[in-house]
Amino acid sequence: MATFAINLSRSLAASLLVFGALGAQAQEYPSRPITVINSFAPGGNADIVLRLVAARMSTGLGQAVVVENRPGANGVIAADAVARARPDGYTLLLVSGAYPTLVATTAKLPFDPIKGFSWISMMISYPLVVTVPADSPFKTIPDLVAAAKASPGKLAYSSAGVGSLFHLATESFESSAGIDMMHVPYKGGSAPLTELLGGSRLDLTFNTLSVIEPELKAGRVRALAVTSGARSPLLPGIPAVAESYPGYEASSFLGIAGPAGMNAEVIERLNREIHRVLATPEIQQRFASLGGTPLSGSSQDMRRDIESEIARWSEIVATKKITVQ
Repeated sequence: MATFAINLSRSLAASLLVFGALGAQAQEYPSRPITVINSFAPGGNADIVLRLVAARMSTGLGQAVVVENRPGANGVIAADAVARARPDGYTLLLVSGAYPTLVATTAKLPFDPIKGFSWISMMISYPLVVTVPADSPFKTIPDLVAAAKASPGKLAYSSAGVGSLFHLATESFESSAGIDMMHVPYKGGSAPLTELLGGSRLDLTFNTLSVIEPELKAGRVRALAVTSGARSPLLPGIPAVAESYPGYEASSFLGIAGPAGMNAEVIERLNREIHRVLATPEIQQRFASLGGTPLSGSSQDMRRDIESEIARWSEIVATKKITVQ
């Protein structure tokens, strides 16, 4: 009994030391630069948004927030690096709308897609835009659907690749509308629009506003609808797909996560700092210029959103029997 009491005392003392160390870590955080790993190459929308937010977080946190671009393997390389990192809050991950589609289309990942991470905060949402050439006979979503029903499999749409968000969003639209179209995949987010403008056999594409906006302003394409649950304040005159098919919604997003096991106080500190940055008029204006809307919410909200997106796209992948080579 005496030995048990001694061991118990030692265990309690060790626990107090651990919790004390964690508390001290949270109070001192951050004491050195923070790295956010981005699975996209420099220069794209995701990189621009991350650098805008990171620079302003640096001011509030009193330490540099450094962006490290680590593209490859559809985002697996970046995510795995963060999942394997120490959960001390100094290695973070930029999570995009491509992450749930990656999980939905990949049979085996080197990390648990939910439990392998500490979810910190969403930052921005991007609706997709259903886009056709300016000379297209389709003026509305009902026009497009009527033509697709009259000639199943004839209308062709492009995407940034099999299993991409653009692809799965269009497949989801097909299911909602009860139509069948032909998928023509390309590599990269801008390639589908380039082909659409090139007089090819393509009839439409789903893409982000930032990609199509220059062509939209130039009158070379027409926007039929946005894929957000309601009309976008950035395109108030363009209806939402949900106006024709209630419940339909498909948006991209960006958020921040870290390795599993991060201190709750550190997560909360980062969440507050991100929200402070997102609330500034400068960031809101910049996000609008990039076709996005700031997102808020807790770390728990982000986890629920990610789980919901993974479940949704997994169902589409299974129902449509989509396989990624």
